[in-house]
Amino acid sequence: MNTSPHKTIRLLPPELSNQIAAGEVVERPASVVKELMENSLDAGATSITVELENGGQTLIRVTDNGRGIGADQLELAVTRHATSKIAEIGDLMNISSYGFRGEALPSIASVSRFRMVSAPQEEDGGTGEAACIEVVYGTMKPVSPAALNQGTTVEVAELFSNIPARLKFLKSPATEQKKAQELFTRIALAREDAGFILKAGSREIVRFEAGQNLARRMAVLWPPAIVDALRPFDIRMAGMHLYGLTSDPRSSQPRADRMLFYVNGRAVNDRLLMRAVRQAYQGRLTSRDYPQTVLFLELPAHEVDVNVHPAKNEVRFRDEQAVFSAVLRAVGSALAGVPLASERFAERAGYAAESTPDTAPLPVREEKPRPARPLGFWGEADAVRVMPRRPAPRTQPEEEVTFMNNALREPFQPERDFRTGRPLTGSAPEKDFVPAPAFPRAHVSEPSPSASGPLSSEAARPEKKPLMREKAPETPAPEAEHTQKSAAPVQESEHTQENKASAAEVLPLPAEEKDMPRPGVSPLQGFRYLGQVAKTYLVLSQNDDTLLLLDQHAMHERIFYEKFRANGSRGVARPLLVPLELDLHPAEKERFLELKETLTRLGFEATCRGMRLAVQAMPPEMDRSEASAFLREALSGRVDDLTSVWIHHACATAIRAGQKLTPDDAMQLVRQWLRTEEPDFCPHGRPCAVTLEKADLEKLFKRRQS
Repeated sequence: MNTSPHKTIRLLPPELSNQIAAGEVVERPASVVKELMENSLDAGATSITVELENGGQTLIRVTDNGRGIGADQLELAVTRHATSKIAEIGDLMNISSYGFRGEALPSIASVSRFRMVSAPQEEDGGTGEAACIEVVYGTMKPVSPAALNQGTTVEVAELFSNIPARLKFLKSPATEQKKAQELFTRIALAREDAGFILKAGSREIVRFEAGQNLARRMAVLWPPAIVDALRPFDIRMAGMHLYGLTSDPRSSQPRADRMLFYVNGRAVNDRLLMRAVRQAYQGRLTSRDYPQTVLFLELPAHEVDVNVHPAKNEVRFRDEQAVFSAVLRAVGSALAGVPLASERFAERAGYAAESTPDTAPLPVREEKPRPARPLGFWGEADAVRVMPRRPAPRTQPEEEVTFMNNALREPFQPERDFRTGRPLTGSAPEKDFVPAPAFPRAHVSEPSPSASGPLSSEAARPEKKPLMREKAPETPAPEAEHTQKSAAPVQESEHTQENKASAAEVLPLPAEEKDMPRPGVSPLQGFRYLGQVAKTYLVLSQNDDTLLLLDQHAMHERIFYEKFRANGSRGVARPLLVPLELDLHPAEKERFLELKETLTRLGFEATCRGMRLAVQAMPPEMDRSEASAFLREALSGRVDDLTSVWIHHACATAIRAGQKLTPDDAMQLVRQWLRTEEPDFCPHGRPCAVTLEKADLEKLFKRRQS
């Protein structure tokens, strides 16, 4: 490298400047597809066909029925900074076309074998004589006559062949084709008046008919499980028009690739719009989930600057706050009437009044006035009821859930000390249970989670630490159980007498307490089961000086996750006498091909013929309905990498909030949870337990200040 301070300033040669510009505009074959399609739409085309060979690296051909280019203007079309879309600086503030910089065609022609044939449309409606121009890696050839009935055909061959350094950064043909297909569909969604066809070789991949509405075009791209959950919105406010589709909160996914934004018909990637949409879902989705949204924003051209990025996929708004508020209100209008996650939780847990309309107030019980009494020790505070009046008992029997043929009936090992995580010294397994080996750590083959996986971020997976003084949050975080579909209900059955006898054992009571009623005591050394709160949280005491609050769903989820993680790589499968068959959407078929190896490792054996999936074997712990529901979730894109599959499977299989547990079932759950490798948190990163020691309780009751 020349570091001499005596350098002369000189103009760059056209070939070098064109390649520098190409580096800004042409990143991969998908970039070429985008630029050529936008040129076709600017030319008034209503029919566009895109053909790819070898993912676009060998050949990209775009054919349209637009107005075309005259023979005398073909050379200008491939000259830098030559355009018919703007004429003066004032036009930059009122851009209504996709392209306007005059860089796309010359940049593409400088890194490929470029050929363009065009037949111009005459003023009388007829078609003029077609002409052709060729540019080989930036070297222009003379214009020549050609044969073409209408519109323009552009061929881009051997992309980046003259720049090996750029060529080696291209991915596989399948990946490049997928990227090109994504940009093709994004442009097609914005122009319902035009028809679009995408081909790979001789095979047609996607077709959009002219006149299709947005919902029908989305049905071509996304699986039915996603499309059926979309809600429309259409509002006008503050000089802006916002319309589109957004998903029901119960239908979410761990990635943001199904959040599509358009500003004045231009597909953009904008963090402001994404933040506004996610804000509209606050309280309805967890922070790790994303909705599916297609949002169109139309506003005066002078209110948005589209000239902030060479590829024109970013914009800048003059009044960001107004745009944010408008998007928030538009998406919120589609979610009107959808309860918050906390409200759905309350309804599922049985807090909402039965047969009561959503708009009707809950019935209020009339309280008889208490007679006045003299003020006591607490003075004026004595006049107020400190503890709320206990509600009347329910008349209907509460649901009880028992467990058969699942992890709660597995044998267990000696217990751990809850706060340190170490095995209790001197403890031995009870005689009614057979010790089992712990989960094999050395034999677990766990791939690294992807960047989009739920465990990839520090926020999703907190740093592991002992369960000491974990404070309960003021507002419970929404759990994945509220956004995922429930697994098949657990069948109720009787416990074996052996397990009942073991679970009913109690620790010896002191002499002075023998005649006092007290809750059931667990056979776990130092732990006493006190009961269940809201049919969701288990309450235990440890060594009579620590109070434990446990989330039954999070605990069971952690148990299943570690079980699936330990067994998932072995591919244990249960053959089916009659194969399970599922009809697939094209997007689901593509997803199956991506996840086939992952599903095999989980215990699924499946083959795809045409648009039908036949499952010959499935994991032993699933039944047919659970396997079918799980595959639909996985193939719709709601779960991502292998870790996400395990997490989703664990969440769908675990017991739910709002299910009552008997004392022996609760303690079986605690036993198995204490055997897990990471009992502190569920796979989603939520705490499984909160501990309150004596000092914490004294602070709560103001017995001590520090």
